[in-house]
Amino acid sequence: MQLAELYKVYLANPRISTDTRKIEAGSIFFALKGANFNGNAFAQEALDKGAIYAVIDEKKYQNSEKCILVKNVLKTLQQLATLHRKNLDIPFIAIAGSNGKTTTKELTALVLAQKYKTFATQGNLNNHIGVPLTILSIPKDTEIAVIELGANHIGETVFLCQIAQPTCGVVTNIGLDHLEGFGSLEGVAKANSELYKYLQKNKGVIFLNTNEKELLSVLEKLKFPKKRTFTYPNEKDYLHCKLGSSDFFVSYENEQGNFIQTQLIGKYNFANIATALCIGKYFGVAPEKMDEAILSYKPRNNRSQILHQNTNIVILDAYNANPSSMKEAIENFAQIQTSQSKAVILGQMNELGSYSYAEHQKLGKLIAEKNFDLVVLYGDEMQPALEFLPKAYFFTDKFSLHNWLKDKNLQDWFILVKGSRGVQMESVLDFL
Repeated sequence: MQLAELYKVYLANPRISTDTRKIEAGSIFFALKGANFNGNAFAQEALDKGAIYAVIDEKKYQNSEKCILVKNVLKTLQQLATLHRKNLDIPFIAIAGSNGKTTTKELTALVLAQKYKTFATQGNLNNHIGVPLTILSIPKDTEIAVIELGANHIGETVFLCQIAQPTCGVVTNIGLDHLEGFGSLEGVAKANSELYKYLQKNKGVIFLNTNEKELLSVLEKLKFPKKRTFTYPNEKDYLHCKLGSSDFFVSYENEQGNFIQTQLIGKYNFANIATALCIGKYFGVAPEKMDEAILSYKPRNNRSQILHQNTNIVILDAYNANPSSMKEAIENFAQIQTSQSKAVILGQMNELGSYSYAEHQKLGKLIAEKNFDLVVLYGDEMQPALEFLPKAYFFTDKFSLHNWLKDKNLQDWFILVKGSRGVQMESVLDFL
């Protein structure tokens, strides 16, 4: 089947499924392949569960006229999303960067929703599969879209831009993430500049945090037009606001001089708030409506959540971790004033490649400087941190970690839990 024909099928049945466990009646099933599965083998199951068509790329599974045979299912999904994007005449805001993408996306979507029918990336569907699925999920009546772009190697952001075709964009920051794929901090900067280059070529708009010197340097080298650059959060910028108290929850002073208390912890979240305010101002959202939106936002999905576990207060920041975000989380946790004893339960940082030893060693030194009452480390990659933390408890398997926590029976502690997604540090919650 040709792409144009498939697009007609999609327009008549605008729901996409890739998992037979979550099939929606009347959806189109795309039989994607992975390292340990072949979606083609589940095509008939998808049809039996209510899918109206199944897109496959292996002829031996074409046992029904409802099985649409294509050369490559993933490429077809991406091409279909690209075609659909071309037919959506609405602003697309792309959010890229090392840290804070998802929180910035959610805050921005909340702010824009005060004035527009807004659609945003769900969860972390921000890669070569997630971005096409996001675009194909956008309702017809959407007036503006906020799309998160994730990348772990050079060239991925420009590829995602070709699919999403953003009209506006922001890079949150340049930090030490995915070093295994990017190779160096310079590689991270090069990858993030791909969004800027796309917007430069296609006469798009950039929102720029002038406190991020690396980003300023990248834009200067590109000679991006100033008339299409909207800056924040300093006094002479397009949008100005100030960080208020951040002893626990962050507050900020808006352009009107009012202080807004948020439900976000960590002064690092001020940049995410300011980004959303700048984008909201550009799109004409009333200041008081923007503040209401920011005020209503409560972190979830393992991102800086405040949880009460029995008698303990836990900051759960286990969605992901890299050297930059780990440093910010630890420094923020250290400066919070409390009468309770403080503990950090930290999992290893993944995808650092040859940088892993040195970065975990630096992490150990930082933790030691903060003099926490209890330090618990998990994962083989964490071992270099022990050089500076002779009293730390170190575990390489979850069974031992969980049993130790159960026996320790922590009571009335203030605890930070953080680690890379792959080590799923939220598992310790059942033992706190």
